[in-house]
Amino acid sequence: MPQLGDPNFHRTVVLILQHNAEGARGVVLNRPTRVTLEDVARGQSLSVAPRLRRELVYAGGPVEPQRGLVLHDRLGLPEKRQLAPGLFLSETVDALEQLLGEETGVLRFFLGYAGWGSQQLERELQQGTWLFTEASPERVLHGDADTLWEEVLRQMGVEPAMLQSPTARLNGPGAN
Repeated sequence: MPQLGDPNFHRTVVLILQHNAEGARGVVLNRPTRVTLEDVARGQSLSVAPRLRRELVYAGGPVEPQRGLVLHDRLGLPEKRQLAPGLFLSETVDALEQLLGEETGVLRFFLGYAGWGSQQLERELQQGTWLFTEASPERVLHGDADTLWEEVLRQMGVEPAMLQSPTARLNGPGAN
């Protein structure tokens, strides 16, 4: 929502990975970088399947931007945590190595994550600074970063143009 005011989350879709009494952790799904999986593999001395070489890495959030997380659909991977049916999280180099070498499956690699302290996300939700909906593995793994924000809002029954800040509506397009 515009009232959040944090540029790290302007027009973002965040997948919550973990939420408990200590806080919450998630990844921004719609912030691709210019870094490719080939760049990551080279930096870790890993091989990468040709089909994945040009896939972009996503900026998952401002916390620990050097830390990698992988969202994927690989049921047979030993190191994984299921987030939803058909959607898994892996966070080890061993898992990344296996996923990068596979000729099938879908993955999205993120550097960094978004983090909230104890009760922080609950307060932000109460203040109306976030909208909440169930995650769709299809959108998480296949969504177009350029249109994901609008698509998720419309699926929730919200018209994206109605969420512009009052100043942006007065000043015209692009003023936010």
